[in-house]
Amino acid sequence: MSGPDVEKNQSMLSLATSERTEFFTESVIREMTRLALEHNAVNLAQGFPDYDLPEVMKKGAIEAIEAGLNQYAITWGTKNLREAIAKKFKAVQGLEISPETEVTVTCGSTEAMIASLFAIVNPSDEVIVFEPFYENYGPDAVLSSAITQYVSMKPPSKDSKETEWTFDFDELKAAFNDKTKAIIINTPNNPTGKVFTRKELEFIAELCQKWNVFVITDEIYDHMVYDGLEHISMVTLPGMRERTITINAISKTYSATGWRVGWAVAPPAITKSIRKVHDFLTVGAPHPLQEGAAKALGLPQDYYKKLLAAYVYRREFLLKTLQNAGFEAWKPYGAYYIMVDFTDLWERNQEKWKLNNELDFAHWMAREIGVAAVPGNGFYRIPFYGRTKLRFSFGRRNEVLQEAAAKLAKLK
Repeated sequence: MSGPDVEKNQSMLSLATSERTEFFTESVIREMTRLALEHNAVNLAQGFPDYDLPEVMKKGAIEAIEAGLNQYAITWGTKNLREAIAKKFKAVQGLEISPETEVTVTCGSTEAMIASLFAIVNPSDEVIVFEPFYENYGPDAVLSSAITQYVSMKPPSKDSKETEWTFDFDELKAAFNDKTKAIIINTPNNPTGKVFTRKELEFIAELCQKWNVFVITDEIYDHMVYDGLEHISMVTLPGMRERTITINAISKTYSATGWRVGWAVAPPAITKSIRKVHDFLTVGAPHPLQEGAAKALGLPQDYYKKLLAAYVYRREFLLKTLQNAGFEAWKPYGAYYIMVDFTDLWERNQEKWKLNNELDFAHWMAREIGVAAVPGNGFYRIPFYGRTKLRFSFGRRNEVLQEAAAKLAKLK
C-alpha cells in the first residue's frame, strides 16, 4: 500500500498529529530551493555560500577519516574542536572560556538554538523574538512549549534619515514581564542585515538583568559586518556573561552549511543542561567533520579580511542590481541578505502579471524570470506583514550574481 491509499487509510483511522505542528509550516526557504531546482532558476533564496571551503578544512576532515575517527566523538564535541572554539572566542570576544565546561558542539547552529531553548524554557514561559526573524525561531519557541512575544523591527522609510532597521525601545520594554524567560537576538541579522548597536544591546542587557532573563544570541554572521560597524557580543557586556548563550557554527564563514557543525557557549550550569538535551536530540555532530572544523577555526586573520572584502563587493553589486530592476532595496550592514519591497514594481505590472501576494510573486519569478528569492511571509508571525517583501542572498560567486542580474533585468 502506498501513496493515496496510505493517506486514505490514515484518514479512516483518524490518526491525529501533534497540535504544535499545526502552528507552523514547512520551511519557505527550502521550498524555494526546490522550486529553483525545478525551474533551473538562479537560487538566491537559501543562505548557503557557494564558494569552496578552505583547503585546510577539507584536509583535516579527510585525515580524520583516514585515521579511523569514524565512530562517535565525545557527545558534546571533540577535544580539538572545543579547544579551537575557546581559543577563537578569546580572540573575537576577548573572554576566557572553558572548553571542558562551557562549550557544547551541536549539529549546526539550528540544533544549538533548539537545544538551548529546551534547556532553559518551561511550558508557558515567554520568549521574546524580534521580527522579521529567521524562520526557525518561531517554530523553535512553539516546540519548546513557550509563548512567543514579538517585537517589530521597522525598515528605514524613504522620508527618514535612518539607514538601519530599528525597533521601538518602549515596545521592547513592554514585552518583558515576570513570565519572560529568554530573548533571542540575531546579530548580524537574518533576514534584514541589521547589526545591533551597543546602545541597543545595553538597553536589552538592562532589561534582562531587571527581569532575570536569559539571552540566546545567534552570531553566525559575526565576520560579515560592513561599513566600519562593530559586531558586539552580548556576552561581553557587564553583568551578561552568566545569563548569555552564544551560538555559532562553521556554516556561513567557512562555506560548509552541509557539514552541520555548530556550538553553544554558555556558563557551566547552563551548559550542563544544554548537553543533556543535545545528547538525546542528536547524540553528536559528525566526528571527522569536527576535526576539519577545528582546523578552520585556526585560519589566520587574512582569511577573514579577504572574505569581508569579497562580500562588500557582492553586496554592492546585488544592491544595485535589485534597485535597477525596480525594487526598493534596504542596504544591509551585516550578514549576506538583502530585503526588498516590491510594491511599486507590483502595482505597475499588476494588470499584466495578475499576482495576488509575495508567494505568487516569488513563485512567478523563479518560474518566469529564472531567479529564486524567499517570500517575506516566512519571516513574520502573521504572513500578511511580509506580503510585499522578498529576501535575496548575495552569498554567491560573482558569476552567479551576474547571471541573476541579467535575468532580473527582464523585470524592467
